[in-house]
This record gives sequence, C-alpha cells and structure tokens, in this order.
Amino acid sequence: MAAGRMKVMLKTVKDVTVQFCPFQSNVRSAREFLAIIGTEKARQTNSNCRIVADVKHDETEPVITITFNDGESLIMKAANLTTREMLSFFNERCITKDPQARETGSKENN
Repeated sequence: MAAGRMKVMLKTVKDVTVQFCPFQSNVRSAREFLAIIGTEKARQTNSNCRIVADVKHDETEPVITITFNDGESLIMKAANLTTREMLSFFNERCITKDPQARETGSKENN
C-alpha cells in the first residue's frame, strides 16, 4: 500500500465519516483511507478529530465525508477514486486551511 506512506495531518479536521457496504466490490479505497487516517501517527496530529466508520449492509456507495474546523465539508465518492487520489486531495485541502503547514510545505520544496 504505497498510499500509506503519505503523511496525513488531521489538525484542521473536526470529523471524518467513512460510509461503505463491505459486500460491494468498490470499497477497497474507502477502507484503505479509513485505515490510514486512523493510524496512531495520524491521530496524534489532532486527538479531538472524530473518525467514524459507518458500515452499512444495503449496497450503499462508499462515501467519505470530512468536516473541517471552519465548518466546510468535503464529500468524496470513493467508488471510482484510488486511495492515493483521495489522500492527495485531502492533504491539499488540509494544507490550504493551515497556514503553518503551508509554510512548512513551501520550505520543503525549496
């Protein structure tokens, strides 16, 4: 799982809900996303971030709903997205919301 090496920062996130039906064939990326943001290392970046796995048994499409501290929501329909795509988009959004992370990211690129 190469996507697992991506650094996840939950500092600007209030809560994450990962909804999926485990019997569907297109849930792998949603489950991997849940596993990555639920790691101890990721959780240490914001111990107040609530992470919920909403497991349904009704052929529900896999959907990830993220609520940021500023009230903005991000909804990703995971059926046709890879774990790497979701993590990349999630991290970009988190960096734009955190001025300190933006400074760190620009220093690393120089």
